Amino acid sequence: MADNVTSLFRSTAAHSPSMAALARESDGAGPVDFCIPCNPYFPTPAMFEDMATRLRDIITYYPSSADTITAELCSLLRLPPQCVAMGNGSTELITWIDHLLVRESLAVPVPTFGRWTDQPMETGKRVDMFPLQESSGFALDLAQYAEFIRARGTKVAVICNPNNPDGGFLHKHAVVQFMDAMADLDLVVIDESFLEFADAEVEPSVVQEAMLRPNVIVLRSLGKNFGLHGIRFGYLVANPALAGRVRSMLPKWNLNSFAEHVVFMLKEHGTEYQQSLHQVRRDRMDMSGQLSSLPGLTVYPSQGNFLFVRLPVGAEGTVVRDRMLTEHRLLVRECGNKIGSSSRFLRLVVRPQVDVRRLVSGLEQVLYGTSRRGAAVPEQATGTGYSSGTAAIDRLVSETNGAGTQGLAAQAIGAGTGAPGLPAAPAAGIGMPLPSAPSPVPVGAGGGMPMPAAASSGPQQMPQQAPQPLRSPPLQPPPVPQQMPQQPVPQQMPQQPVPQQMPQHPLAAPAQVPAPPAMPAAASYPSPQMPTGPTPPGVPARGGLTAAQVRGTDGLSQAPAAGWSGAQSWPEAAGVGQLS
Repeated sequence: MADNVTSLFRSTAAHSPSMAALARESDGAGPVDFCIPCNPYFPTPAMFEDMATRLRDIITYYPSSADTITAELCSLLRLPPQCVAMGNGSTELITWIDHLLVRESLAVPVPTFGRWTDQPMETGKRVDMFPLQESSGFALDLAQYAEFIRARGTKVAVICNPNNPDGGFLHKHAVVQFMDAMADLDLVVIDESFLEFADAEVEPSVVQEAMLRPNVIVLRSLGKNFGLHGIRFGYLVANPALAGRVRSMLPKWNLNSFAEHVVFMLKEHGTEYQQSLHQVRRDRMDMSGQLSSLPGLTVYPSQGNFLFVRLPVGAEGTVVRDRMLTEHRLLVRECGNKIGSSSRFLRLVVRPQVDVRRLVSGLEQVLYGTSRRGAAVPEQATGTGYSSGTAAIDRLVSETNGAGTQGLAAQAIGAGTGAPGLPAAPAAGIGMPLPSAPSPVPVGAGGGMPMPAAASSGPQQMPQQAPQPLRSPPLQPPPVPQQMPQQPVPQQMPQQPVPQQMPQHPLAAPAQVPAPPAMPAAASYPSPQMPTGPTPPGVPARGGLTAAQVRGTDGLSQAPAAGWSGAQSWPEAAGVGQLS
């Protein structure tokens, strides 16, 4: 296998090679998988045995229609079938969302799941990428993201919660507030593919709220949660019009017989599923602690079933990946091909403790030289084993405090585009958009998330607070050819949810749904003044610093753990009520 490892990874530039491909290159048995993020405790051995005994019938005959399988899933999760569309994996649903509902542009924080950037670019859409800052632990500040969307004039916004690959988590009240602030966009997508593994909130999903809004889709995975990536099934939830539009385009038999068999057997195994999620959460804490003990390795807080880690200075991710596979039969995800990341980062799937001990031992040998091939991390100041690409990334991050190529942005600004405050468009093929010169933008009371322009004319309801200036980074960026005006950045508005009664929707689930926190009045979120005319395609976006970075905090505090309520019942899509 050693001679073919590099070619295997190069032939799948957007993803790691499949387990089947790796098995074909070895003795028939694949490596221990720390790459594919699925649940290692579900299905149970008894469920696999049941599927094995029925294998002949499952693969011989046609499945039922997608409507039949969807109706069974909705009965399990207590969701109205009119609001659900099931797909052959989340990728199929992302593809149809792009074709049907994305007109010209889509905004997404990066790094993230690659299909949210690649799919719309493949169909000629403009993708506005909001860079998550390493200096703030890759935390997404929704107020800054909303301002970014307004400045770009983006039509569709995407949030992954938890985010892949870093596992960053957003609390439900903040996501609902963002959805309402973006009510005038064509579409808002909340990708909750990994939300079942989160324990920061008891009821973290916004599924119920999405069904009551005209432009929101929530995407959910089944393969990841159930440990069955090979079956390819997932679903989206939206209001009946949106869900029906996607559902009408899907083939009648887009779901296979394995998917049907699993969906119909789930109602008998809710308790085992709950237990598997609890075990993954416990393993995540244990694995994070063990990896954090390795010198120079940074582990970021995660609410997914994976951990995002930064390798010690000098370690090249592709070298570590290849040696872990060839010397230790361990498959890890190197993230150098993810936009917004680099080869210094790995995503490691949460696995049982016995596998984690093997992972830690392998990393110790590869990183620190306790194997016959020596260390992947060089001695201090020797520079050996350190690729020029990795060195360039480290210099850039160090000199700009994670803010990116400001020197290039300054050159673009100097060239001019004729549009005030906007740099020249980069050549086609350039990756992440560069921050441009900030232009003065009036900030309203509280500095909260911008609301649609039509809703911003009412009386202000929040006390006025003086905006805080940007905090200078520790190291100064390269000199720019002209004086850059300093952009005031508003303070984040304190969130104080006030309970209120939500109107009952005719398609809402029959279970009693607790009322979500009240949203501040629309008038309390003034829209920033936009430059005249649309943003030209390819023009870099303004800003990019997160609020945590501006305030000087590290953004790494971890949310308190909490468990599911009703451990003996099947968890619903929205995490509310119980299935008797």
